[in-house]
Amino acid sequence: MKYYLIAGEASGDLHGSNLIRGILKADPDAEFRFWGGDRMAAVGGRDNLVKHYKEASFMGFWEVLKHLPTILGQIGACRCDVETWRPDVLILIDYAGFNLRMARFAKTIGIPTYYYIAPKVWAWKESRVKKLRRYVDRLFIIFPFEIDYFRKHGIEPIYEGNPLMDSVEDRRADLDTTAAFAAANGLDHRPIVALLAGSRASEIRYNLPFMAELSERFPSFQFVVAGVPWLDRALYEQIIGDRPVRYVCDKTYDLLAHAEAAVVTSGTATLEAALIGTPEVVCYRTSWLSILIGRLVIRIPYVSLVNLIMGREVVRELLQHHMTMHNAETELRAILPGGAKRERMEADYAELRARVGEAGASDRFGARMVALLRAEKESRHDR
Repeated sequence: MKYYLIAGEASGDLHGSNLIRGILKADPDAEFRFWGGDRMAAVGGRDNLVKHYKEASFMGFWEVLKHLPTILGQIGACRCDVETWRPDVLILIDYAGFNLRMARFAKTIGIPTYYYIAPKVWAWKESRVKKLRRYVDRLFIIFPFEIDYFRKHGIEPIYEGNPLMDSVEDRRADLDTTAAFAAANGLDHRPIVALLAGSRASEIRYNLPFMAELSERFPSFQFVVAGVPWLDRALYEQIIGDRPVRYVCDKTYDLLAHAEAAVVTSGTATLEAALIGTPEVVCYRTSWLSILIGRLVIRIPYVSLVNLIMGREVVRELLQHHMTMHNAETELRAILPGGAKRERMEADYAELRARVGEAGASDRFGARMVALLRAEKESRHDR
């Protein structure tokens, strides 16, 4: 069968590549065409990569507005390509602003649409639920709390676990020793505290200065920031200055696995740290305008995925004016070895992993998609 996938960000490229592997296990003769990145190309064939996400990903209101003619042109090109190739299914991976438009288009030309990794409509833009219900044939979700949410809105979702478990387990299998990791990255013998300051320049500018200052209160630990490859190292070095913070790039999972604790901004990184088993404190600051807008549109009690999945505070969230040096130092000391909160957090992490499910989610999602497609094709043939 023919599968057309659309991913618009680095995380979608990662999950898309794992999903392609899962589909191939269930359908070895599968043909692919996709918008994505290098990871998807490595599995699904570079000749099948129509557009790289680096050419198509625009984040934030102003960025979208500024590049609106380009975005509209890309949507038109994608529609034309999908209609010409006529896949058996269009698989949309997160990236709601673009992908919901493609779902609507696919509906008009009779191509079945599967949405993999649902838009976070439970956090904001709940109006998108109506579009999911109207234009998407099957919704595949990766957080257990989404099951009840979508059922309440008239959608029966499909949950097979969280694909982050696959990424975590794959990386864990290739880990060096802590000593080898330190030697390879110019670190010393002191225990590590990982700093995950975000994946966008704006997040790093707001949060890394605070994290760097926090490092001065823990001289017996080495604080190491996880750099992302799409941002220049100079950005980090300019902010760190002469503070005792080291830098490693594109090794987030390795860094977390070797760290005694982590200071993390909100987002997927909070769940990654928990699944790896690294005790963490969430520190997040942004502009007051963004906070005010967020309070108007965001309707969730927590910002970290760990707390949302567990339905209670497992990791401490220090947001905006609560993000003080005293609070951060107190919380970090409590989760370091010997700290008062460390054992409780580790026990909560074990419960979290049980709720998320075992590794192999990507294979299970792939097999489920193939089985559903075959059943639907047989049903149409019988008519």
